[in-house]
Amino acid sequence: MNTLLFNYHKLPTSLLFGLGFLFILTSCNDDDGFTPTEPETRTSKVYRFNALNGADLAGYIEFLQNEDNTVDAEIVLTGTEPGNSHPAHIHANSAAETGDIVVTFDPVDGATGRSTTTITDLTYEQILAYDGYVNVHLSESDLTVVAQTDIGGNELTGTSKEYALALRDDSGTTGSLLLEQRNSGETLATITLDSVQNLTDGASHPAHIHNNNAIEGGGIAVSFTPVSGTTGTSMTHIEATDDGTAITYDQLLGFDGYVNVHESAENLGTLIVQGDIGTNELTGDAVTYSLMTRAVAGIMGEATFEKRQNGATLATLDLDGTPEGGVHPAHIHFNTAAEGGGIAVSFTPVNGTTGMSITNIAALDDGTAITYEELLDYNGYINVHLSAENLATIVAQGDIGQNALTGETITYTLDSLAVPSIKGEAIFSQRNNGTTLVELKLQNTPADGMHPAHIHANTAAEGGGIVISLTDVNGATGMSQTQVAAFNDGTPITYEGLLDYDGYINVHLSADELATIVGQGDIGANSLTGNSVTYALNELGGSGVSGTATFAERKDGSSLVTLVLAGTPADGNHPAHIHFNSAEEGGGIAVSLTNVEGASGLSKTSVMTRDNNLPILYSELTEFDGYINIHLSPDDLATVVAQGNIGSNAPE
Repeated sequence: MNTLLFNYHKLPTSLLFGLGFLFILTSCNDDDGFTPTEPETRTSKVYRFNALNGADLAGYIEFLQNEDNTVDAEIVLTGTEPGNSHPAHIHANSAAETGDIVVTFDPVDGATGRSTTTITDLTYEQILAYDGYVNVHLSESDLTVVAQTDIGGNELTGTSKEYALALRDDSGTTGSLLLEQRNSGETLATITLDSVQNLTDGASHPAHIHNNNAIEGGGIAVSFTPVSGTTGTSMTHIEATDDGTAITYDQLLGFDGYVNVHESAENLGTLIVQGDIGTNELTGDAVTYSLMTRAVAGIMGEATFEKRQNGATLATLDLDGTPEGGVHPAHIHFNTAAEGGGIAVSFTPVNGTTGMSITNIAALDDGTAITYEELLDYNGYINVHLSAENLATIVAQGDIGQNALTGETITYTLDSLAVPSIKGEAIFSQRNNGTTLVELKLQNTPADGMHPAHIHANTAAEGGGIVISLTDVNGATGMSQTQVAAFNDGTPITYEGLLDYDGYINVHLSADELATIVGQGDIGANSLTGNSVTYALNELGGSGVSGTATFAERKDGSSLVTLVLAGTPADGNHPAHIHFNSAEEGGGIAVSLTNVEGASGLSKTSVMTRDNNLPILYSELTEFDGYINIHLSPDDLATVVAQGNIGSNAPE
């Protein structure tokens, strides 16, 4: 029974009436003639208390409207003790602001935890709109607040917004700013710092909302109650900026501002935490671009673009390997890095000590507005320079926006030709806009060399004209980078189109010696799948000439036939053919191959058809009923110097 009474004390009066009626109804029967009447019901409003200063209390205050337009105020608390009496009042303003006493309640009886007061100076409607709060104190002699709640227009609606507070280098204290909407449309702002152990007990840390974003900086717009170094908290009622301009909760959420919490009033230059708010808040949308090493080995990193609520961009450059004390100008340039272009956007220079640069981007340097979405589609690249005095030296570089690489790449081998030591590869990388970055990487090119390079039509074995001119290979680095969006005649070509193109790459010795090829490789449809089969070519008639024939499958299903012979004379020129039937049977010519050059012993032929123009695929050629003959010379075809069965006739 005592438990039941205790629970009753915790309930609002309006609920007690209902429970009392239910008790009477269920305790009587129809025989005693009792006819229950409708219980009194009153309009009421309940506000829950927050316990303060270590008090172990819970409860509420309920305002009940009377018919005579007076108001009964009932305070109910649990955790009070017999013999105690707790003064209670309505104060003007919000609890965060504090204010004078407006209404004095009958003290809360510690034995019951209850207080009932009839208010005649304020109507029920006025209380529900009142700019006030309620305090319950420890005792008459000790006015320490043990329970508190905002009421009326200061009541919180439950709508809130939280912003993270930290330093950009992730050092030191972290925390948050919580903005809570009041019924009046005004705001309760609570700053909470998480790492109280990093603060000084008893210290006071000024805090403000500033105009603009944290990167640009700006004057103070709203002053908070200083953050307590002891608790790490601050509570502020906001209804206007410091200049008196009214500002609502909704307007704060759309405010162009940021928050600073300072070390002290004497040391405002040292920040404890900082955070963008309102329209400057980050949405969570972000993209990161790689910044690759260029002139200085070891300097590399990334650029991260983060979207703000207002559509602008927070750009952070984060580099490794920058020298202590260095200052490195950085910019977004027009076009791709392979093409080069003028400066479009200037970043805050990279600090060599931290490797960091943080910039707010809302417009190009010429004032043209640019949004986050537009930057992600921008035709540009980033350069980070060695210094303001040496802008020509690029220490890190990366394509961005539509020029960023998708991660889709294909690598083609560039084989040695005229100079055996020079070889390498061609890497085709897809950009976001569907065009291609073509990179040539060669080994053993001379330091002072400049090597013209081109994509040609057809296979290397057939030869063909230049269709795309590539940037010359720098002999000192062995590198070449070219942006490819079209053929030399202006016809567009996509990455997918290049991967299916009937072409090959030549790298030449120099602009004066284009006839000398130092690197060569088939690309696109002509690239090799990796499937191949090799057949022996045996000497005949004591010629001393022997070797192999290798059939390699191309992407388009055709074949590259490579003959490699030993023992051919340096001045020799040896016709070669694939014949019908086996060598033992003999037969006519099915496919004419490129003559074997005596000096190198090599012959390469792209085979797509027989001599009668009937198509023949790699899969068909490797099953072909045939053999190969190598002849002594064009003038002596009757003399066969090497021979071998192929396809279905090859020995197992």
